[in-house]
Order: sequence, then C-alpha cells, then structure tokens
Amino acid sequence: MDKILEGLVSSSHPLPLKRVIVRRVVESAETPLSQAQCRAMFALSTRLVLQGPDPFQRQVGRQVLEAYGRYHRAEFEAFFNRGLVLGLLQRGYGELSNRDPAILDYIQAGLRLIMSCPSVLELFELLQVEALRLVCERPAPPLCARLCQLLGDFPQCLPRGRKLSLAFCQQLVRSIAHFQSQGSREAELRLYVSQVTQVSGLLRSVWKAEPDTLLPSLQELFAVISAADTSFEPSVALASLVQHIPLQMITVLIRSLTTDPNVKDASMTQALCRMIDWLSWPLAQHVETWVIALLKGLAAVQKFTILIDVTLLKIELVFNRLWFPLVRPGALAVLSHMLLSFQHSPEAFHLVVPHVVSLVHSFKRDGLPSSTAFLMQLTELIHCMMYHYSGFPELYEPILEAVKDMPKPTEEKIKLILSQSAWTSQSSSLPSCLSRLSGKSETGKTGLINLGNTCYMNSVIQALFMATDFRRHVLSLNLNGCNSLMRKLQHLFAFLAHTQREAYAPRIFFEASRPPWFTPRSQQDCSEYLRFLLDRLHEEERTLKVLSSAKTSESIMNEDSQTQEAVHKAQVFAEAPCMGSEERTLIEKMFGGKLKTTICCLNCKSMSQKEEAFTDLSLAFCPPTSLENIGPKCMERSEVKDDYVVQTNTSATSPAGGTPFNNLEVNGGCDTIMNEGTIKDFSTEPNSENTASSELNKVQDNKDMSRGLVGKNTLSVTDLLNYFLAPEILSGDNKYYCEKCASLQNAEKTMQIIEEPEYLILTLLRFSYDPKCHIRRKILDNVSLPLVLELPVRRATSPLAVVSGGWSVGVEISDIGENLAKKLKPSGADEVTCPQLVPYMLSSVVVHSGVSSESGHYYSYARNVTGSGPSGLCHQSTALSLVSPQDKLLTEESPCTVVENELDAEMPREWFLFNDSRVTFTSFQSVQKITSRFPKDTAYVLFYKKQNSTCGFNTNSANGLWVNGDPPLQKDLMDAITKDNKLYLQEQELSARTQALQAASASCSFRPNGFDDNDPPGSCGPTGGGGGGGFSTVGRLVF
Repeated sequence: MDKILEGLVSSSHPLPLKRVIVRRVVESAETPLSQAQCRAMFALSTRLVLQGPDPFQRQVGRQVLEAYGRYHRAEFEAFFNRGLVLGLLQRGYGELSNRDPAILDYIQAGLRLIMSCPSVLELFELLQVEALRLVCERPAPPLCARLCQLLGDFPQCLPRGRKLSLAFCQQLVRSIAHFQSQGSREAELRLYVSQVTQVSGLLRSVWKAEPDTLLPSLQELFAVISAADTSFEPSVALASLVQHIPLQMITVLIRSLTTDPNVKDASMTQALCRMIDWLSWPLAQHVETWVIALLKGLAAVQKFTILIDVTLLKIELVFNRLWFPLVRPGALAVLSHMLLSFQHSPEAFHLVVPHVVSLVHSFKRDGLPSSTAFLMQLTELIHCMMYHYSGFPELYEPILEAVKDMPKPTEEKIKLILSQSAWTSQSSSLPSCLSRLSGKSETGKTGLINLGNTCYMNSVIQALFMATDFRRHVLSLNLNGCNSLMRKLQHLFAFLAHTQREAYAPRIFFEASRPPWFTPRSQQDCSEYLRFLLDRLHEEERTLKVLSSAKTSESIMNEDSQTQEAVHKAQVFAEAPCMGSEERTLIEKMFGGKLKTTICCLNCKSMSQKEEAFTDLSLAFCPPTSLENIGPKCMERSEVKDDYVVQTNTSATSPAGGTPFNNLEVNGGCDTIMNEGTIKDFSTEPNSENTASSELNKVQDNKDMSRGLVGKNTLSVTDLLNYFLAPEILSGDNKYYCEKCASLQNAEKTMQIIEEPEYLILTLLRFSYDPKCHIRRKILDNVSLPLVLELPVRRATSPLAVVSGGWSVGVEISDIGENLAKKLKPSGADEVTCPQLVPYMLSSVVVHSGVSSESGHYYSYARNVTGSGPSGLCHQSTALSLVSPQDKLLTEESPCTVVENELDAEMPREWFLFNDSRVTFTSFQSVQKITSRFPKDTAYVLFYKKQNSTCGFNTNSANGLWVNGDPPLQKDLMDAITKDNKLYLQEQELSARTQALQAASASCSFRPNGFDDNDPPGSCGPTGGGGGGGFSTVGRLVF
C-alpha cells in the first residue's frame, strides 16, 4: 500500500484523480495490517509531512498519518517513540533543520494520536527538557510561536519544578527580546504580531498557574531593557508582556524599582527610554499606564536627572506616535504627562512645537469622531503649555491660529492641571517615603524664606505680588541692563511666579530695599517698610525720567556711561503699557491718590484748601471718650479732640532727594493714650436727604443716633475710614490762624478724597505711645474687614474758590458707626459736588501677631483680584457702602455680611495664607475671625483693589500670547529661572539620595501642608512657616 501511495502522489495524474485514490487509501486504514505494513505507512506519511515538495503531498501525509495512527494505535506508539522525537528535535529530518516549525507540527500531531497511551508520559518528560533547551537557543518568532502553541495545547510539556519553571520563563523573556520582524509589508507585520502574541500568551498562562514565576520574569525583563550593551537593542515585542502584568502590582513594583539602590541611573534611564519605545507596539495594553507610573515614581523619589534626560530624548518620538491611530491613545497620555510635568524649562515643549500645526491639520482633515476627540485633548494640552511658557509669539502664533476654533480651557482648569502634574507634586504614598517633597504646595504659590526677622518684608512683598495689575506692570517692564530697585523687584516677582521651589530666598532684594535705619535681623514695622519701598521706587523712576529729559533737551551725543545707563533706565520705565499720563510714575498710577484738605474759619467763613498726594491712608482708632461728649457742647470740641489733631506725616525722603509721597494719618489720640477695653461698634440712623436747617436739629439728631451705638462689639474698617474723613472742629489749643481775621479762630477742617488710587492701602494705627511707660503699645481691638468697600470720592467740577456760608452734614458720606462728635458742623450751604462711591474689593491683609511693634511676627492673607473682580461680579446695590439704608442698619446681618458670604461661597480656595516659606489655602472666614481666634493676631495693613478699572492689563490680548494673564518674561529672566529650576531639581535629587541612605534608621514627625485654620500662624524666625518630613521603614522588593 505504501508503494502505491508513494507512486500516486508523485505521478502526473490529474489532481482530482489523485484525491479520489488517496481517499480510498485512507478508508483502507480500517483493514488489518501487519506491523511492517503499518510501519511502512507511518514512515511514508512522516516523510510526506516533513519533506513533501508541495502542499498536496504534505496534506496527504497528514491525512494518512492520522488515519492509520488512529486505527493502529499500538503500532504507531511503537513508531512514535522517544528516539524519533529526540532525533527530530536535535537533528531534524533529512535536510529539514531541527529549527523548522514543521518539526513541531509533526510532534504535536503525534502527541494527539498517543494521548491515551502510557508512552506519552515519557515523551512529556522529554519535551519538558527540550522546550527549555529550545528557548535558551533564542528561537526565531515562527519557531518560538509554534513551540508556545504546542506547550499551550499540551501544558504537560512545560518544564516542571520551580527552578526549571523560573528558568523557562526568564529565557522566554530573553527570547522575545531577540525577536525581529522579517518584513515590512502589512501581511508580514500582522503575522509577526500574531506570533509575538502567541508567545506572550503562554507566559501569561504560566504566570497565572504559577504566580511565583511572575516577579523573577519581570526582573529579567528589567535586566534586559536596562542593559547598557549598545550592540544589542531589545525588541519592542517585549511590550506584549506588559498587558499581562496585573495592574494591582504597579505600586509595589514601581516602589521597589525606584528605591532600589542597586539600580543605577544609567540603567533606569535606558529602561525608561525603551519602555517609551514600546508605545509603538500595536494592540499592547497598559503600556502608557506603566510608563506614567514609573515617571511619577521617579519624581516621587526626586530622581529628576533621569526624568529630564528621558523627556528630552523621547518627547519627539512620543509626539510622532500621535500620527498612528492604533497607538495614539497611549502616546497622547504619555505625551501629556511628560510635557505637563516638565515645568522647569520650556525646552521639552519647544521640541514638539514645530510639529503641532501639521498634526492639528491632519486631525481636522480626518473628520472622524475619534480624531476630533483627540484634537480636543491635544488642544487643551497645548493651551496649558503656552499658558505656562508664554512669551514666544514667533512659536505660538501659528498654533493659536490652527486651534482657534477649538474650545479653550479656563484659567482655573489650566492651573489645576499644572499644579497636579508637576514633578514636585508627586508625593510617594508609601509609609517609607523618604521625605515630604519640598516643591510648591498645592496652592501653586511660592513662599519667601525668612532671612532673620524679615517677615515684615515677606508679608509686604507677597501682598504686592498678589496685587495682580501691579505685578503685571512690573513684569512687563523692559529693564535689561538696568540695576535699579525696580529691576530687582521684577526679578523677585518673576521667581515667585515661575520657580519650582517651595520658597525663595530674597537676599538681593532685601539688601537693596532695606531702609538704612533698619537694624539687620531685628523686627521692624512692615508699614514703615512698605512706605519706604514705594517711595524709593517712585523717586527712582522720577529721577530717571528727569535724566532722560535732560538728555533729550541737551542732545549731547557723548555722555558718560552712567548717564547713558540712566537714560536707558528712564526709557524702559516709560514703556510700561497702560500707564496713562506720561508724567506719573508706576507707583503713582497704581497706589497714588489725592486728598484735599479744606479749613473754614468759623468767624469769617473764609476757606483755605490744599491738595496732597498719598499712597496709603493711616486710620486711627476712634477714642471711646468721643461718645461721651456729644450734644450741646458741640462748639467746645477742644475738650474731646484737643489731642486728636489731623496731621500729615511724610515718609522718609528718598536718596534722590525728591518730594516723597505723603502718608496721611489721623492720630486720633493714639500717640498719647492707650485704648482700654473694647470699643463699641457704631451703627447709626441714616440722616435725612434734606440738609438740616438749624444747629439744634443736628444736635438732637446726633443724640438720637448715639442711642443706637450701644450693643455692638466690633469696629469695622468703614468706621475708621469715616472717622478719618469726618470734619473736625479746631478749637482750644488747636485753633486755626486765619489770615483774613489775622488771629486764632475756631475753624472746621475737612478732608476729601478727590482722586482714588488703583490700589487703596489702609494702615490701621495699632501702635500707640504710652507716655507713662514711654513705650509703644499695641491696640488689640478687633476690626471687621469688609470684603467690598465703597470709597467716597469727591471729584471737583469747578475751579477752587472761597465759598461763603457754613457747611452742612454730608449725608452721602455718613454713616456706619462713625465718630459722631466729629460730625457736628455748622449749618450752611451744601457742597458744590457730591461724592461718587467707588467700589473696592479686598485683596490682601497683612497681619501682625504680637503685643508690640518691636516684636512679634507678620504674615499675610491674599487672593488674586483684577479690575473686574475675581468672579466678574458687579457690586452695586448689594455692596457695602459708607451710606447704608435704614432698614438694613437694624438687621442682625449687615448687607456687608450677606455680600461677603455670597462671594466667599462662590470663590472657594481663592484665599491664600502666606506665612514666610509656608503657603496654604484658607478662606475669607478665617481672615475675618483671625483676631477672635488668636487675640494677638490683628489686621494691620489692608490692600483694596478698585473694581471696574480700565487701567489693568487685557489678558485676552489680540495675539492671544498672554494666556496666563501675566506678560511674557524677558529672555534673561526666563534663562535665570530655568537655570535655577534645574539647580533646584538637582538639589532635591541629591537630598533624596542622601536621605535614602539614612531611611532605615531616621525617624521624625511630619506636619502636612494643608489648611492653617486650626493652628496659630506661627512665629518669626529663619525657618518660619516651614513644614517637616518623615521617615519610616518598610520591606520592599528588590530588582
């Protein structure tokens, strides 16, 4: 029969005839045959299967072998023995190599036929050894895939015993690392991918059946991809293994990998780069998950050098993967994390910027829903990066044009994304975390290191920095080559905005801005420092402008170098946008206002007037005695206010010798007496809109109003401001010398704000001089801080003139709890103009903690407030005014409280507490309650921002390049910040490595950086406001 079959298949008969005859030969397998005949048929069919020259002969061989082996099982068992199988695996068959997959096809077919025979066990043992030998020889993908298919169908052939199983898995991992595709056509690539999938599927089965083999296999995988051998590049086919690693193991594996001291930086860098290459592998799942987890793990242990190197090496490759839909989701996830976390320098982002526009256009041309969804994600990512690194119009304008019709994320969302993605925000969740990262807190704000009792400066600088419009003007100045104080302030603001440090040390600015009479390392008055600083900046700019004018008028071509530099300084100061009048300095435009003082002689009714500029108003506390001396003694005000003279104190004269700004304050007796007890809160009945016609009526009205002053406990800023602006009778020792009368006369002195500042700075005069003890004591009375304040501004509509007649009660200005004794005035004609109420929003509060000006600690509360308000609200009818309707005065909850509660509810996490190097989120309620909770902590300096202002920057600029609201930084500033950020990351990494060596024995407490509402803000010192770090030990896996 074998001869007939052999002659048939090699004959030239038609194929249909051959198939008919072959069918009959197969059917004859049921007839009894001798052992020799069976052996001959098995040998022929084996030769046809392994050496058949065409598919027909190989198919005939398989059919005959299966038919005769099934009906003559005993004879086939004797034929398909250990010797045959071993020979096939080690020597091949004739000219057929032992590494040909056909050998394994034949063996698998034979095993199926003898599964019920005892001899199959011997073959299983043989194959267990031979399978391990085969994978150690690094079989090609076709052979390895065929072997894995055989082992998958016959798991009895898998190596047994822990040692052999581990060896098999590890060697199979290395075999995959040697896989290479033999073609580039789609069909060839599909076959290659299916072969790799077959091999990785077997490993998954082994790991599932024997979990102990998983970790050693992953160790082998890491050893392969971390090897520094440049002559061998592991195959990206290793990516097929990642999808089979349980995601639950991410935490423990990444922890072990990133904290293992035996893993060198070069090895980790190599491994991470190769894992990123795996993004090219189609159908592999979770590759991006593991890559991102490893990136975060390295950030958590502060190995920033690796992250920087890998990002710069691979960011373009990852971006290019976005062109391929099959791997696009994973590539976009990794790209987003790499870009958003690389926040110390624009270098990585700028590597991919040139490729963005073409990719965006490609997505748009596709028009597919998936492409549109990816385009929206990519657009959000690009907006975040342009927000973080503004100032490159030549790079960003084409991108903005390409994505102009795509949704743009809000600034709040961008800030949240950036704050959550930074390397310094990746804290380890392990109990054995080396230390708490000292990067920026979740607020995204930067603290200022206390250089030794410099909290007075830190609190003021943070308040100025949070004055958004002022900060933007400072950052927009072109001050290259200038060594002015404004340049140093710009440098400090730039670092506060862009550094990755938790806290910045302002040493250079401190030395340049410290008043000469301030003793270093001694506590000072922050209000005095603020006045000196603003005056220095003002005088410096004005001096430079004078030099610039002199240079222009003289037209001298050869000036000395110092004059040239001064001219340049003056020019760059004048370039600041939105500066209004060219004669005004930046300080004048941001903080400068004007106050008109009018003195009217009560004898001849003549008036003298004087206008003064101010940068802050110092508000005295209302003396308690002022409530006891009202009524018929209105003309004997000297008994009450002889010691409460309105004075104009000027700040220190600047080195330039120019006229300093005025700080206007009402002493109100605070320099001679100490307030004892709590001053009552003043609420009052509203005055009639019609002017009273007689002095008696006004006195009686004031008596009635005084009865309503009892029962309140807290003064408000409005009370102090009313007290400051209220008319004053100059009598007794304070009589006014009238030039017209040529003698001392009783007079009425009034002050009116005629030009309001962009930022209204109010200083509460809390430090009073005690003549008995000859020391300055602190007034600890609580003062309510309105969130919304309306300032009465009386803009003149006619030239100044002497007006005859008396003055009436200014009903538009009165009335929440003002000092009624000051409001008693002679009757007469109305004022020519009516005050306009200008709304202001509370921006910052500098708090003093302590009992004297020579000791204690300063910290500040602040939030971002722009000209249109933090939430775009319009505060009109509901805003707090110095004029309040009668029906609201008698309610338990004031209009101010309602507005503040509503605003605070709508703006969560908008307030920040700046306590030297510590910055935390807080709330407006905490600002209001600080003194009631901590009696020694009192509001001292307040910053209010004028609303509906037209002098602020337009953050939605035409070119769209000021995407973060702040102007782009000058190149030298950006370079300095980038350099310092890299240095900071290196410092953090070095510190983390040092701590890692001590982690086993070190232990200390840790205080989280969170809300600061339950603890007093702290004390002053070189480390004020800092947090702690913690160590503990835990067992870990070792790679």
